[in-house]
Amino acid sequence: MGQIDPDSPVPKYFQLREILLELIETDELPIGAAIPSERDLSQRYSLSRMTVRQAVDHLVSEGRLNRIAGKGTFVARPKLEMALALTSFSEDMRARGLDPGSRDLDRRVIRASAHLARELCIEPGDRVHFIERLRTADGEPLCIERSHIPIALAPDLASIDLTGRSLYRILRSRYGISPDAGEQTIDAGIADPSDADLLKLNRGSAVLLLQRRSYASGTCIELVVSTYRADRYQLRTVLEMPRKGAATR
Repeated sequence: MGQIDPDSPVPKYFQLREILLELIETDELPIGAAIPSERDLSQRYSLSRMTVRQAVDHLVSEGRLNRIAGKGTFVARPKLEMALALTSFSEDMRARGLDPGSRDLDRRVIRASAHLARELCIEPGDRVHFIERLRTADGEPLCIERSHIPIALAPDLASIDLTGRSLYRILRSRYGISPDAGEQTIDAGIADPSDADLLKLNRGSAVLLLQRRSYASGTCIELVVSTYRADRYQLRTVLEMPRKGAATR
């Protein structure tokens, strides 16, 4: 185990954070394991309880540890990397070796408002499938998806059971619609009470809010607005220095 260097310019709480991270990443503290108590860590590293609590609080806020009242603090499961690609939730989860699932929360046909019509490139008042689903992986709730699909593209979609199925796969196999492009925005937000309950989050918890439009051969086929658990997802992208003289997109 690492040691605290009292002469280092690095704050002691941060040194302890690094020691605990090393234990987690080398599986000396496996997923679900309880970490030593604040008292034990304080004695082991000759630190104040306040310094130990600061280090643990940082790891809790980063999603590396879970604190359960009355029980202790435990190693959290690693966050999932959010797919920044045009793929369905089901396909994404299967690629990770997880079993995707879904539960219908609401399914109905609505009339497009002016705003929704602009997003879908249709006329106000056109009929649209509204599909709200709770999406799970290995039984754990991860997100709530609210999809809007013009009824003209998939007339009988309302009659199809979507339980545990990929919506994109159904669009391809039944309607000959193959999504080939899209645009997505990601914002930070706070879960509203009903979403928090469905996602098994404390009310007021942070979430990721995604809005995506998908296209097939230039036609907008879907607008989906999703609420993802921020404690289970992280974003990762590859960065490159722009070439000199290259235009910024």
